[in-house]
Amino acid sequence: MQQIIRWGILGTGAIARKFAEALRDVPEARLAAVASRTSDNAQAFGKHVGVSRCHGSYQDLADDTEVDVIYIATPHPQHAENTLMCLQAGKAVLCEKPFTMNLREARAAIELARQKNLFLMEAMWTRFLPAIAEAKRMVTSGEIGRVQQCHADFGFSFNAEPTHRLYNRELGGGALLDVGIYPLSLAAYFLGAIDSVTAVSQLGDAGADMQTAFTLRHQSGALSSCACAINAETPTELTLAGDLGYLRIEAPFYASQSLTVVPMNGEGRTVPCPYIGNGYCHEVMEVTRCLREGLIESPIMSHNESLALMACLDLIREQVGLTYPPDLRG
Repeated sequence: MQQIIRWGILGTGAIARKFAEALRDVPEARLAAVASRTSDNAQAFGKHVGVSRCHGSYQDLADDTEVDVIYIATPHPQHAENTLMCLQAGKAVLCEKPFTMNLREARAAIELARQKNLFLMEAMWTRFLPAIAEAKRMVTSGEIGRVQQCHADFGFSFNAEPTHRLYNRELGGGALLDVGIYPLSLAAYFLGAIDSVTAVSQLGDAGADMQTAFTLRHQSGALSSCACAINAETPTELTLAGDLGYLRIEAPFYASQSLTVVPMNGEGRTVPCPYIGNGYCHEVMEVTRCLREGLIESPIMSHNESLALMACLDLIREQVGLTYPPDLRG
């Protein structure tokens, strides 16, 4: 892989703009091209992010020989289709979370990446933030002892027209896929593989979940308590408790620049953990490292991790009666 990694962005929404900003803060990365479903939208987005190669179809971006890796920023139900298209065209892929809509789709994408020996990663950007990385180091070193509990939440009060994407089941709307995946992912990251899950939800008039709470039992015996919401402002904190103390990643954990560790028999301390730019830079740097080393997955956000998380999401949806239209995802 050449020194500068050439990126393409597929999709032109708010998350795509944030990712384009992040690329400017990573010297080894360059935004080479963008794509939308229409030429006009692509041109407008390209002007906004300062790139001249603007494709009026997703396939054209996948076929662009001036692009090494594509970031997929389309709505949830399109992730699997877009990922498969880019992989078929020989491109490495970073796909925004949720990776796909269900486990079946996730397996298909990962199988194709492995067959073609191409890099593929779910864009679980919070795993790469310095505060998360430092918390992981502390947990691994045994600083708070054996971790027995994780408490994590992510919720906000959202008020929009009933037709908004967040309420639309056809677009994968609801709290679980948009924000619940963050507490789920981090609980698994810190406490290990999930053995079982128990979940409850409050469903809205259109069938999407307004809030979901779930408890995880990990294979180690540890427990996680997680919650997500689009109808309630929550602290958005993450706390890990061990038999020798606890640590808290300050709110909001997805933008925290510090953490506090409190030993059982000692004085607590706060550790600064500043991040670069808007925070998305750190996952860009991880993709850069993986591509340069010829890896097809990141050890921090591996294929098996994405499969396990999607399997857990499927179980949660089954328990709470959260379904998507059968003609879309079943």
